Amino acid sequence: MGKLEKMLKAKIRSIPDYPKKGILFRDITPLLKSPKAFKECVDRLAAAFAKEKVDYVVGIEARGFIIGVAVAQVLGVGFVPIRKEGKLPYKKISKSYELEYGRATIEMHQDGVERGKRVVVIDDLLATGGTSQAAGELLESVGAKIAGFGFVVELKDLNGRKKLKGKKIVSLVKY
Repeated sequence: MGKLEKMLKAKIRSIPDYPKKGILFRDITPLLKSPKAFKECVDRLAAAFAKEKVDYVVGIEARGFIIGVAVAQVLGVGFVPIRKEGKLPYKKISKSYELEYGRATIEMHQDGVERGKRVVVIDDLLATGGTSQAAGELLESVGAKIAGFGFVVELKDLNGRKKLKGKKIVSLVKY
């Protein structure tokens, strides 16, 4: 384990049986409270995609917003939110998918990303990959080009990378 991963893991809290029994939730809120740890996350994710010439960072609700906006600022590009169903006020497109503990739908404004624009998708955690895969399909449905996916945490045993096959994937901490 590298120095960065060790520092970040020290700031990630594990909560058993949340949001339901049998799930070990990796809580990044202590990491967000640490200016040094948060800055390292943002800087590392931004650096990983700096040469990809992206037009937008897309953040998945909700913790992906926090990290994604900061990464967008470092890269000097715009930010586009992908939200849970029913949260966006304008014309939207949606995608339903399976979670490790249920079913969900995500949405994006139909004009959120223009055809041909390059995006990087940011979220706090890669688990089974369902949410990220759905976000990628949503973006590709409007003609966006996905430069990659960036995560603070990856749960390796859940094999989420398989659903993002062929895409650049960056994760800073692996469990």
